[in-house]
Amino acid sequence: MRKCKRIFDLFFTLIGLPFLLPFLAIIALMIKLEDGGPVFFIQRRIGYKGKPFYMWKFRTMVIDAEKKGSLITVGNDPRITRVGYFLRKYKLDEFPQLLNVLKGEMSLVGPRPEVEKYVMLYNSEQRKVLDIIPGMTDPASIKYVNENEILAQAKDPEKIYIEKVMPEKIKLNLEYAEKATCWSDFLIIIKTFFRIFE
Repeated sequence: MRKCKRIFDLFFTLIGLPFLLPFLAIIALMIKLEDGGPVFFIQRRIGYKGKPFYMWKFRTMVIDAEKKGSLITVGNDPRITRVGYFLRKYKLDEFPQLLNVLKGEMSLVGPRPEVEKYVMLYNSEQRKVLDIIPGMTDPASIKYVNENEILAQAKDPEKIYIEKVMPEKIKLNLEYAEKATCWSDFLIIIKTFFRIFE
C-alpha cells in the first residue's frame, strides 16, 4: 500500500501542479498586497513515526499570530486577515503542502499532522496514528470541515479540542488506516472537494 500511495501522490501532484501554479501565484499576490507580510506560514509538525517536519501553508493570519494567541483558531479569530478568511473557507491555504507531498513528508490523504504540544498528550493507542504518513485531507477533515465554528461555540475551545475533537479525529484516522487503498484515497479527495463547496 505504501508504494502504491507514493506513486498515487506523485502522479496527481505532478499532473496537477502545472495547472495550479497560476492560481497559486494569484493567491500569493493577494496575501502580499494585503499587508506586505510573508506569503507562507511554515510550522513545525509531527509526522511519520514521530519525526518532526515543517509544514507549509499560505499565511492567513497577521504576522506573528502564534505569539498573539492560542495554537487553536476558532470562529472569527481577530488574527485572521481578510484574504485569510477566504482562503480558510475553501481550504485554499493548504495547497503549499503539495511541496511536503513531493518531499515525501506528507501524502495527499492521511491524518492531519499535529503540533508537538498536542502529540505529547496522545496515549499509547492514539500514538498509533503516527504510524500513518500524515496527509492534506482525511476522513476526520471531512467530518470536521467546520471545526473552527464548532470550537467557537465552546467556553474553553482548547479543552474541547483535546478531550473530544482530537480523540475522535484520531479514532477516525485509525479506522481509515485499517482499510486504506489508493481507490479509497481517491474517493476521500473527491468527498473533501464536495464537502468544502457544498
